[in-house]
Amino acid sequence: MSTDRTRAVRLTRWGGPPILTEVTRPTPTGEEVLLRVEAAGLCRSDLHVIDARPADLPYRIPFTLGHEVAGRVVERGPLATGPAVGERVVVYGPWGCGSCARCVIGAENYCDRRAALDADRVGTGAGLGRDGGMADLLLVPSGRSLVPVADLAAAQAAPLSDAGLTAYHAVASARRALGDGASDEAGDDAGPGVVVLGIGGLGHLAVQILRATTTAQVLAVDVREEALALADECGAHFGTLLRPDTATVLRGRTGGVGAVAVLDFVGSRSSLELGAAVLRAGGELAVVGSGGGELTVRKPGALPPGTRISLPFWGTRPELEAVVALARDGVLKAGIERFALSGATEAIAKLRSGDVRGRAVLIPD
Repeated sequence: MSTDRTRAVRLTRWGGPPILTEVTRPTPTGEEVLLRVEAAGLCRSDLHVIDARPADLPYRIPFTLGHEVAGRVVERGPLATGPAVGERVVVYGPWGCGSCARCVIGAENYCDRRAALDADRVGTGAGLGRDGGMADLLLVPSGRSLVPVADLAAAQAAPLSDAGLTAYHAVASARRALGDGASDEAGDDAGPGVVVLGIGGLGHLAVQILRATTTAQVLAVDVREEALALADECGAHFGTLLRPDTATVLRGRTGGVGAVAVLDFVGSRSSLELGAAVLRAGGELAVVGSGGGELTVRKPGALPPGTRISLPFWGTRPELEAVVALARDGVLKAGIERFALSGATEAIAKLRSGDVRGRAVLIPD
């Protein structure tokens, strides 16, 4: 491969499969920053992009996949700000307009001009209509999208940019209820708690974030025994398989009153039904997963009175900085399974089959 060419995992047609191919080596101009990729996470959102039909997403193909990226700055455009050449960073993946009120405070995940960007088919971020990090090199539009990670291992840093950040943002969305219903002692299993539905790439990090930043009782639910074992390793106070009596069991663990918050990382019909069944009056329901389920909201209805519903999407740049700090302090660690960049097809297949424990991470080889 010549020095002006580099490798990338590209989506070249809707429905996939993505292919590892050679592309022209990017050169940063203006505020752009070029990274040598050290690790790129793979998540179910990537499967949604790969499987999309031509009209499903406002993106133009081809583009390089990968929105969880850690790497080292190797070149900067003449107007670039932020981390210097040689610094190791994680990429803040949602790329907004950069100038609206929300982007200015680091909340590009909720950019006020997102609809206009979608209409212009610009793409919503790294690996989402714009070239991402499943590659040897990644061109980032601005240094504002980079958060230094110092000596944090790249394979640990990459999943923080979505799995860690989105989980942190979901916990933050339920902070009001968590503060009201936290146990006096972290080991108390009798008082109100928080239910985490789905202990996968995001859920296992949510368990750790809850343990590190709240005193709530953490109750984990999944359909897989191995996922519950992972939840236990991450500090969950209690774990149970999804069964017909799961709602009754969880209510029993909360003294009969129900959970003050439910963080649903699945978003299926069954998970939403369970969330509504175990939620306490005045509780918080955060729906993070995109499992195709629907929730009917009406009064009166299945949801308890006073329920607040949120639909967390990614998180803010300051929240990513907080997530990196937790990881560097050693209280947040992603369960990962490593694959070579050249083995992206194998990694995607394993993720699709549900056989990845934690987060799949591609390492350029």
